Amino acid sequence: MGVDVRGRSSNLKVNYRTSHQIRQAADLLLATEVTDRDGSIEDRKGTVSVFNGPAPEIVRLNDEFDEERFVGEWLNARRAEGMRPEEMAIFVRSPAQLDRGEKAAEAANVGFIRLSEEMSLTPDLLPVCTMHLAKGLEFRAVAVMACDEDVLPDAERIRLAGDTSEIEDVYNSERQILYVACTRARDRLLISSATTSSEFLRDMRT
Repeated sequence: MGVDVRGRSSNLKVNYRTSHQIRQAADLLLATEVTDRDGSIEDRKGTVSVFNGPAPEIVRLNDEFDEERFVGEWLNARRAEGMRPEEMAIFVRSPAQLDRGEKAAEAANVGFIRLSEEMSLTPDLLPVCTMHLAKGLEFRAVAVMACDEDVLPDAERIRLAGDTSEIEDVYNSERQILYVACTRARDRLLISSATTSSEFLRDMRT
């Protein structure tokens, strides 16, 4: 349209969607300064949330079976607090881990739906989907599962990276993907792994 918009973007400093505790933990995934496509630097420090809640739970289980059982029990605890299935969600990094999310829903004895770009939320069904589909969604409680060392960051993306700069870009985008998934939770957040956790989870415990 012929209008120069460079340098006019800014990050909102007040978060109305996510509790202070969840936002604070998720913020540890990203740098304190963000550079946009125009080269403008935006300071991310000083963001605040308008309400408090329980701290996120970050757990490492012995194997996938233990993880599925633990997440199932966590979901049932949220239901006991009055949350409906459609007010909760399970996110995983890629389609390869969707079965793990669905088994956790089965362990909770709750109906679920595998979301795709063409599908919408359904009453009384727990959404299970990849982190890529999480953007724009919001839930009272979110379980981010299968955050294993060989899953996050995506090993195939790293393998295909041509040089150090591309590898750094992959790591940054993978952190952003996890950040988006975590900040879909309003009140309660669980992040789990089986065996060795992703290094990103170690950062969030700092």
